[in-house]
Amino acid sequence: SQNSPEIPNIGTRAHMVNGAIADFLANHPALELGGEKGFCVERRQHMEVFALHKIPQSKVNPIGEVEFTAIRGPHGTIPFRVLYPRSGEGRRQKGDAGALVYFHGGGYSVGTVDEFENGLRLVAEESGCQVSRKLQAVEVRCSLRQVYAVDYRLAPEFRYPTQLDEYSSVIDWLQTEGFRSRGVNPDRIAGGGDGAGGNMTAAVCLRRLDEGKKPLAAQILLYPETRLPFETPAAKENNSGYYLQCNGIFSFGSHYLPRPNGKL
Repeated sequence: SQNSPEIPNIGTRAHMVNGAIADFLANHPALELGGEKGFCVERRQHMEVFALHKIPQSKVNPIGEVEFTAIRGPHGTIPFRVLYPRSGEGRRQKGDAGALVYFHGGGYSVGTVDEFENGLRLVAEESGCQVSRKLQAVEVRCSLRQVYAVDYRLAPEFRYPTQLDEYSSVIDWLQTEGFRSRGVNPDRIAGGGDGAGGNMTAAVCLRRLDEGKKPLAAQILLYPETRLPFETPAAKENNSGYYLQCNGIFSFGSHYLPRPNGKL
């Protein structure tokens, strides 16, 4: 009605897509997330475009060292990669390096560490900044000098809480055992992720709080998936045509969350 207040503008959303991103989308028209082709096809397409072995060598970000390892988790082996940057070698030698346990995005159903390693290499080498928060009046500083990129089990083959179980297992291992041989300060371990990975980072922190476990020193949440439905101006304006299909986000939730009757 005429008396209804107008919804104020929130944030500073751009009126057009960044030129480089627009060019990338134009050059990869089949690449999408949450589309009608389904997650099986999207898994293959993402590997073909983003996997480290598919990237020209000139565009691969340098890194000091990459360790391929795994631990035994509650649902089987949990593989992950540890990215050791040259910039953090001094802290590593002193046993005072910070660490970031990273869960990648992809709607819980798409994505592998192969597709995220190149970007995380850059995060590892360039993370000279300090991430801090107040915890019981003690300032905790996390210099993100190592990145632990986890290849967690994907939905819908594996549903909640499988992914959180694996996330928490990696944190437990790093806080109690893994830090010793990798030069990590156990009080400087952060968690992070993008999209679905951001959701799981926030969720695992809340769960660890409820369980009385040692918390993470910080959370780094990149556009985390935090609620359904998505009745927001951004969702309406960018419903389709920009890689992430907004309506497909509902399928992400359907893949990840357990069925009401307990059946998969």
